[in-house]
Amino acid sequence: MSIMIIILAIGGFLCLYRIYQGPSIADRAVGVDIMGILFVGITALSALFYDLSYLMDLSITLTLFSFIGTLALAKYLEKRSLDD
Repeated sequence: MSIMIIILAIGGFLCLYRIYQGPSIADRAVGVDIMGILFVGITALSALFYDLSYLMDLSITLTLFSFIGTLALAKYLEKRSLDD
């Protein structure tokens, strides 16, 4: 189980590189979105490994916030208002 967490952490560092070096805002947004997904995965694996149910609730909440943030960023990149 800890090997999976290490692999996800390495993926997180690769996402940090994409966020830092991304040539456009869309590349950086994708990096942040994938970083959020990896963080949710690490939190869910930790919940299973340590048998802490509240971490699974945190994972679900983070997933919903990440989804809403991705939608808002997509609207911003299209230069449309949030009402459309």
